[in-house]
Amino acid sequence: MTTSALLERLRALVGDAGLVTDPGQLAGYLSDWRGAYSGSAAAVVRPGTTEEVAEVVRACAEEGVAVVPQGGNTGLCGGAVPDASGRQVVVSLDRMRRVRAVDPVDQTITVEAGVVLQAVQEAAAAEGCLFPLSLGSEGSCTIGGNLSTNAGGTAVLRYGTMRDLTLGLEVVLPDGRVWNGLRGLRKDNTGYDLKQLFIGAEGTLGLVTAAVLKLFPAVRSRATAWVAVGSAQAAVDLFGIVRGLCSDRLTGFEIMSRQSVEFVLRHGSGARDLFGAVHPWYVLVELSDTLPDAGLDGLLEFVLGGAFERGVADDAVVASGSAQVAALRALREGISEAQNFEGPSLKHDVTVPVSSIPAFVERTDAALRAAVPGIRIVAYGHVGDGNLHYNLSKPVHSDDDAFRQRADELARVVYDSTSSFGGSISAEHGLGQSKRDVIADYKDDLELELMRGVKQLLDPRGLMNPGKVLPG
Repeated sequence: MTTSALLERLRALVGDAGLVTDPGQLAGYLSDWRGAYSGSAAAVVRPGTTEEVAEVVRACAEEGVAVVPQGGNTGLCGGAVPDASGRQVVVSLDRMRRVRAVDPVDQTITVEAGVVLQAVQEAAAAEGCLFPLSLGSEGSCTIGGNLSTNAGGTAVLRYGTMRDLTLGLEVVLPDGRVWNGLRGLRKDNTGYDLKQLFIGAEGTLGLVTAAVLKLFPAVRSRATAWVAVGSAQAAVDLFGIVRGLCSDRLTGFEIMSRQSVEFVLRHGSGARDLFGAVHPWYVLVELSDTLPDAGLDGLLEFVLGGAFERGVADDAVVASGSAQVAALRALREGISEAQNFEGPSLKHDVTVPVSSIPAFVERTDAALRAAVPGIRIVAYGHVGDGNLHYNLSKPVHSDDDAFRQRADELARVVYDSTSSFGGSISAEHGLGQSKRDVIADYKDDLELELMRGVKQLLDPRGLMNPGKVLPG
């Protein structure tokens, strides 16, 4: 069958509204939001139902045409971008936005893969419940993408990643068959937990079309503090103090280097420094509780008082209202965008044991500064789960292109250091195409063999998101 014949077949399946071939309309689907990765495609197909997804995937499989699943296209590793051949078909789930069911008794919500994360949060809140996943891109990222990358975000410390938040999945397999695993059971010990194969697989094993997700009781009181500390070690020590006294009330514990905050202060609208002195590191602490008046401000002030007495904290402010909470969060959430104003941003998403964070930062900082004198290191992330976004900006007044050309070399510095501490070169962004080949140097050969075996079993022709995750 010719390409034009396949496109007519796809049009018959999804209708005119579901098939995009016009170059002007295609553009938004063919590159990532940063413009770091781009490709070409024969078409973008936008099915409206699981049945249509299955028929589209089946048609492509019969013609040997590769499928590239795409959600909100907010990823950072190029996992949802087609290659340059122009022969692949992008399957976007942006029309599959139904919340199928919310069950406050079973504490579950069943949603289609194209539902935006913020819409899931709002649907849960309308029933007096909480869906806790929270990301900077929550207004545009979709549940399908969150599942495909095993998204984490700022509340992993208390609620876990998408692996922990998912009870069941509905998946279209590479041959077009539909696996209906939409079970909301908390216990199901009947063999292999198949859903875990597809979470974090970035669409290389199948196309997730719906999910049953966990809900939690609504949060009715919060306390938020911005704390200055003198070192990464002090931040880790503070984490131990807060966790020891607050236990599960500790929802978020974010660390930011001074360089990170300086970029936000320079480029963020309305951002201001909260302390008179400059400090090397800052921590954003958040406590939450289901009680409407849980006395969390007092608890947080008590904990921070102990941290001052032990010389762990240097300064702190506890937010006094919703506006100040928003301002504190903006200092953290604005880092990635603010860094873009400073030229090329080389992004690395790594994780190491929490206890190793101080030594990792010290060793990696030194190695990078030796390689590129004047390099600006934008380190921030989720101390409670060991996840650091370890980003690099060029020295002031240096050449953009020259800095970009050293991206692979500098990534190796970060990844080698990460590996030496028993860490992972991807904590929550996935591998996509950016880390596809380099992962072979940091994973055990047997582990890669087993991953390839799973891929061969489910997708023997390699038509589901080829060129992603697995080394060539």
